[in-house]
Amino acid sequence: MVTVQNLIMRFGSRVLFQDINLKLDRHKRYGLIGANGAGKTTFLNILSGKINEFEGEIIIPKANKVGVLGQNQFAFEDYTIMDAVLYGNKRLYDAIKEKEELYMTGDFEDDAVNNRLADLEVICVEEDPTYEYDVNIAKILENVGLEADLHHNLMSTLDSADKFKVLLAQVLYPKPDVLFLDEPTNNLDIETISWLENELKRHEGTMVVISHDRHFLNAVVTNILDVDYQKIREFTGNFDDWYIAANVIAKQMELNNAKKEKEKDELEAFVRRFSANASKAKQATSRQKKLDKLVIEDIKPSSRRDPSIVFKAKRVMGDEALNLVNINHSYGDNEVLKNLNLKFEPGEKVALIGPNGAGKTTLVKIIMEEMKPSSGEIHWGATIENSYFPQDTADTIKGNGTLYDWLRAFDPKRDIAEIRNCLGRMLFNGEQQEKSVVSISGGEKHRMMLSKMMLEGGNFLVLDEPSNHLDLEAIVALGEGLLDFKGNVICVSHDRELLDAFASRIIEIHADGSITDFKGSYEEYAEAKANGKV
Repeated sequence: MVTVQNLIMRFGSRVLFQDINLKLDRHKRYGLIGANGAGKTTFLNILSGKINEFEGEIIIPKANKVGVLGQNQFAFEDYTIMDAVLYGNKRLYDAIKEKEELYMTGDFEDDAVNNRLADLEVICVEEDPTYEYDVNIAKILENVGLEADLHHNLMSTLDSADKFKVLLAQVLYPKPDVLFLDEPTNNLDIETISWLENELKRHEGTMVVISHDRHFLNAVVTNILDVDYQKIREFTGNFDDWYIAANVIAKQMELNNAKKEKEKDELEAFVRRFSANASKAKQATSRQKKLDKLVIEDIKPSSRRDPSIVFKAKRVMGDEALNLVNINHSYGDNEVLKNLNLKFEPGEKVALIGPNGAGKTTLVKIIMEEMKPSSGEIHWGATIENSYFPQDTADTIKGNGTLYDWLRAFDPKRDIAEIRNCLGRMLFNGEQQEKSVVSISGGEKHRMMLSKMMLEGGNFLVLDEPSNHLDLEAIVALGEGLLDFKGNVICVSHDRELLDAFASRIIEIHADGSITDFKGSYEEYAEAKANGKV
C-alpha cells in the first residue's frame, strides 16, 4: 500500500539515509525504531507528506485514506471535543457543518439550496452509512478516558494530556487505510495504552508507528523498520524478534569479516613470497586475482549508543526512609488525595502508577516539598538525601550557559573531570558539552537531568516520568541503573518495561483517590489484578 523508491534524504552535507527501497504491505504493522537523531520522525514525515524536499518517490494509491497523528495539541482550541474528532474525516465534517448551516439559514424555496442539501446528504451517507458518527466518536472518547459530559466542551478546556487523547481519537475514528503514528503512547496512562494496543492490533490496513515503549512495540507490531547505518532495514517480527536478529546479523558480519581478513593475510603472504618465483608465478597470479575479488565489508558503527546510568549514594541510609501521614490534597472541589498513609522502608524500589489526573505528580511534588498538602505530614529520615527528576525538565533546565556550566552551577567545587565524565556517560561528547542549554532537545534535557542526579549522589531517588523523550537504549539503561541502585526509588511512569525492570513494590492511585499497595514486581501486580486478586 506504500511504496518507497530510491529515497535519499540529506540535511546539508549530512546524509540521513540513502537508497531506501521499501514496500509496506496491507495487514502489516511496522514499528519504526532507531536512536534519537537517526531520522525516524523525518522518515515518517516524508511518508505522510509533511516533508517534500527529498530525492526519490513515495507512492500511496489515491484511493487509500491516510491518517496522521497530529502533534499540535492547540490546533483545535475553538472546536468542541466531538467536532475535533469528527474533523479526522474532513469530508464528513465539512458536509455536516454545511448541512447544519443550510438548515439554519437556507431558503428552502430555492432549488439550489435543496439540491445542495441532497448532494451533502449523499456525502454523509457515503462517509457514515449508519448515521452513527456521534455514537462512534463518543465511544472512542470514553475509551481514552474522556467521559460523555465533556464531549461538547471546547478543546481549550482540556489539559495537554487530554488534548493529545483527542488527537489520537481523531486519527483512529475514520479507520484509515494507511496509519502513521509518532509516539502515540505519550501522555497516556497504562490502561489507555492497553486499550490502544488492542485497537491497533485490529487495524486492517498499513501502519507505521514510532514508539520508545518496548512493551507496546512487542504487543502491536508485526514488522520492524530499523533506521541505522544510513539505511532502513526491514525485519519480520516484533521488537524482541528484531533485537535477537540484529545481534545475530552483527555477529555473523564480524565472523565473516574475520574469516576474510585471515584469508586476505594468507593470500597476500603467498603473493609476496612467490610472485618472483617463476615456478610459482601462475599460482601467485591466481591468488592475486582472488585477492582482488575479496570484499571485506565495513561494519559501520551503529548510531545507537548505550548510556551508562549509574546512581551511587554518597551517604549510607539509616533505619528510616520516608513516612507520609494522613495526606489529603484538593484542587478547589476536586479532592485527589484522601487520607494517604504510606511508609517507605530503606532500600524499597516503588513504582507509582494510576490514570492521568489521579494525583501521581501531585503526590510526588508533596513528597519533594514543592507543594504543601491540604493536610497531613511528610517525615523524611534523618539520613536521607533525596534527588528529584521533575516531569517537566524544561522548567528546570534553562539559561544561556553551556551544558557543562549548568551542571557545575549546582556544585562549583566539583572536580571538572567528574562533571565532564558524567556528561560523557550520558552520551554528550566534548563538543556537545559546550552546547547552549537553550538549544537542546527534550530528550537531551532528560539526559541532563539524569546526569545531575548521578552527580548529586542522593540515597533516595524520586522520578516523575523520566522515560519520556528517551530512546529505547536509554530506557533500558535507566531500568538497569535503578535496579542496581542501593538506595530508595519512587518512580512515576507508564512505561511497563521500565517499571518491571526495577520495581519491588507497586502503588496505584485510583481515580477516586483510593490506593492499592502491592508488594512485588509490576508483572506480578498486573497478573494479580487481571485475576481479581487485588
